Parts: sequence; C-alpha cells; structure tokens
Amino acid sequence: MSFPRRLAATYGQIWRTYWSWAPSILLLAVVVFVPLGLLNALTMNVELDSLNITNGIKLAAFALAVTVVTATGLIGEVFFSGAIAISLTHPHGEKPPGLREIAQRLNYGRLIAVDLVFVGIVAAGLILGVVPGVLAYVWLGLAGPLVELEGCSVGGALRRSMQLVRGGFWLVFWVLVPIEIAGDAIGEGLAALVHDLLGHTFLATWLAESLADAALSPVFAVAAVLLTVDRMVAKEGSAPPLHSAPVPA
Repeated sequence: MSFPRRLAATYGQIWRTYWSWAPSILLLAVVVFVPLGLLNALTMNVELDSLNITNGIKLAAFALAVTVVTATGLIGEVFFSGAIAISLTHPHGEKPPGLREIAQRLNYGRLIAVDLVFVGIVAAGLILGVVPGVLAYVWLGLAGPLVELEGCSVGGALRRSMQLVRGGFWLVFWVLVPIEIAGDAIGEGLAALVHDLLGHTFLATWLAESLADAALSPVFAVAAVLLTVDRMVAKEGSAPPLHSAPVPA
C-alpha cells in the first residue's frame, strides 16, 4: 500500500474509532481536562505588562511564556492516551469499561510522570527551536499508551516509543503533528467564541480551555493508541487486540 493510501486509511480508522467511542471518551475527557483547563487558564492570564521588568527581559519572558503555554496545552494528552488505551483494548466480551473501571486500572504514577517528562522534553526542544520540539513530540508521542499496553516504566515507555517510531517516523509525524496543529487552531476558534459570548474573564478562559481540550485531545489519544498498535504489528507481528467499537454487554 502506498504511503498516501496508508495515511488516509489511518485517518479513517481514527475517525471511525473516535465516533464509535465518543460517548465514553468525551465523558472521560471532561473528568480529566476540566481540572487541567484551570491550569491552562492560570498560565494564559499572566500579564507581562504588569511586571516591572526591562524590555529585553520582557522579550525573553514572552518567549518563555509562549513555550510554557504550549507545554501546558500538552499536559494531559499523554495521560489521557493511556486511559484510552484501556478503553480500546479491554478484554473481549466485556461491556465497555466505565469510569470506575478505568480509574481502578490506570497506572497513575507512571502516566503522570511520563506526561510531565514528555511535556518537559518538548518544551526544552521548543526553547531550542521548532524542529527539536517537533522531533521530541513525534519520537515520544507513543509513550502514554505503552504504559498501559505493555506495563512499561517511565524510562521504558519513552525508549519503547522511540523504538516503535523508528522505521515509521513519517507516518507518526503526519498523523500526530497535523492533529495537534488542527486541534490548536480549532481550540483557538472555540476560545474566541466563548470569549465573545462571556467576555474576557478568567471563568471564560477556564471554560474555553476545558471545552477545547475535552473535545479535541481525545483525537490525539485515539491516534496515539492506534499508531502504537500499528507499529507493534509492523515491527513484531503482534499487538494487544484492539476494539474499533464498544463491545455490547
């Protein structure tokens, strides 16, 4: 299969899976991203003009703020992709897992640690330039699902992600990067709409961030899980069974 057709097939599978699992995925997303929306809102409401600093330091602070806002926008995506991995690979014959079951099965410590390390490395890459940040984003983008699918440690998940991406870098790149860029653009549109309706208040910023993340981050999570399984099959010939739709009770 040619690369364009393979890429199109991957996007088709992502959309079908997202649509089939939308009710449970979106409910889980609200639980995860409403609290994280508060963190993003706090970051975005920092006013540099209110700080008594020189122009040179202010410029550096602005560049750092842009990096921090970008980084905090990524917080939760890796954690959430681990949660989605549980939903999409639950044992055959089970009813779709509920929030309680997912909560009981999540490896919280490792997922949070992987999420923070991922965000830190991507943020450091963005400080050095766009290319290092994007490379880190792609090479480490499969770490979250691997914590749940293979029980990897923090370092093991990051190394395993790089191992799986190797040989399929451009497929992972052309799936995860456009999804992130499109998600950011749509999120900004949603934020502008919320601000037009509610004004530029802290509550409006929190609501805008929460809605955007809860609606759009699941797309990244589904894509990361499907890519992880695809790369396992491509490199090793086997992977955990994947459900494209909830199995009826």
